[in-house]
Amino acid sequence: MSATTTLQVPAPSAVLELLKPITWFPPMWAFSCGVVSSGLPLGPRWPVVIAGIVLCGPLLVATSQVVNDWFDRHVDAINEPQRPIPSGRIPGRWGLWLAILWTAMSLALASQLGAWVFGAAAVGLVLAWLYSAPPVRLKQNGWWGNAACAITYEGFAWFTGAAVMIGDVPPWWIVALAFLYSAGAHGIMTLNDFKSIEGDIRTGVRSLPVQLGVDAAARLACIVMAVPQVIVVALLLAWGRPVQAAIVAAVLVAQGVLAVRFLREPIAKATWFSGLGVTLYVIGMMASAVAVSSFGAPA
Repeated sequence: MSATTTLQVPAPSAVLELLKPITWFPPMWAFSCGVVSSGLPLGPRWPVVIAGIVLCGPLLVATSQVVNDWFDRHVDAINEPQRPIPSGRIPGRWGLWLAILWTAMSLALASQLGAWVFGAAAVGLVLAWLYSAPPVRLKQNGWWGNAACAITYEGFAWFTGAAVMIGDVPPWWIVALAFLYSAGAHGIMTLNDFKSIEGDIRTGVRSLPVQLGVDAAARLACIVMAVPQVIVVALLLAWGRPVQAAIVAAVLVAQGVLAVRFLREPIAKATWFSGLGVTLYVIGMMASAVAVSSFGAPA
């Protein structure tokens, strides 16, 4: 390898593309739900909240994207050669070095936000590496890979938002909501697999559409999204929050209407259903966060 190649540095635009800013929104939204659900005013905590948003999106999720692209570089060279690493815009082993650097920066910031935040971030990073890196490569199986993404993108982010505000482990009702919306997000992750069925078959990735077939996987995705929301509605009613329960029920019914059309043409409508259905889903998340915000922090 020549000295010129060794010293070649990727352009900032290529690095930004590798970090995939468009993927940062879900965990940043879930983090915001955690902040709201704590019921505590921002007050002097706003710098910590901003740091938490940076941690969840531009650091943790960006790390997972870089790790994934690095370990998928050979597959991407066939299916998506225009991506930064296979195209050579991220040269040499820069993809790996960036993955390590972003992991270190994530841990450094998380360590300043409290023990519970650091613990959640550390577990999330371990899952990010296990999701993509051999020999484990959780992404090879849709059950495990989707679960890892769902819990980190939704549950850990929600937990982190509440923990940042409270300064300790959040109360059980917050943890329950974070868990339920994480469980539903498993179905959302399955929706993302419909666009790559052919490539998954060719490369041996056992996504749920590959394992179960298109129609069965589509039905499962809808059920997995819906059941946790039904439980949330029941909890909100039990907690004396009928207005927010009605909001979550309304967005669930709207998702059901969209799902009918999706189930008729799963492959053609998966991206459409994901875009509209997930928008409704996250509205319900925030409504649930608002519902418990008046419960207050544990004594």
